[in-house]
Amino acid sequence: MSNLFQTGFRTVFLYILILIIMRLMGKREVGELSVIDIVVFVIMAEVAAFALESPDQPLIESIVPIIILLLIQLITSFISLKSKKFRDLVDGDPTMIIEDGKILESEMRKQRYNLDDLFQQLREQQVGSIQDVTHAFLEPSGNLSVFTTDQTEPVLALISDGVIQQRHLTQMGKTEDWMLKELKSQGVEDYRHVFYCSYEKGKLHFQLKEEFQ
Repeated sequence: MSNLFQTGFRTVFLYILILIIMRLMGKREVGELSVIDIVVFVIMAEVAAFALESPDQPLIESIVPIIILLLIQLITSFISLKSKKFRDLVDGDPTMIIEDGKILESEMRKQRYNLDDLFQQLREQQVGSIQDVTHAFLEPSGNLSVFTTDQTEPVLALISDGVIQQRHLTQMGKTEDWMLKELKSQGVEDYRHVFYCSYEKGKLHFQLKEEFQ
């Protein structure tokens, strides 16, 4: 009876603890979890399972690893917020899969993304023809973002938190020199002061970092 009570207590305690930790990690949909988030959750689940399967072991031996995992996730989230390079390393960058009705085979091979997955996700978005697609991006989450001929152009960050996104410039058919000249014409001398910059509806749009506004 005492073992049954102990198991029940541990179950309720770990449930509440993990619920609090999930809230501290922030609100995100399952499809938007980063690789680090998934690793943390998997290990956390294993630690919790071990605590329930081994009632003779002190509960603190399971609590400490869970708290350490929380700290790891919070630290990596903070670094991701401050560093675009770290975000790209951990989460990756959106990959263009279709451009003006043409499937980019080399990009699909790099991402190990097959035609069956592509056609399934196109059907899920009610896209009946590849020829109707102007751009399709495979997001780091694995979702496919599709833009058709009757929609607006996709928004790509040309500058993200003061860092120039060369790949996005190339995809938009623009150069770094062109962008810097456009910024200077609008009074921005240093691109590192820019929080984000994008090219939308034929115009360059940007927002300065708060300290430079």
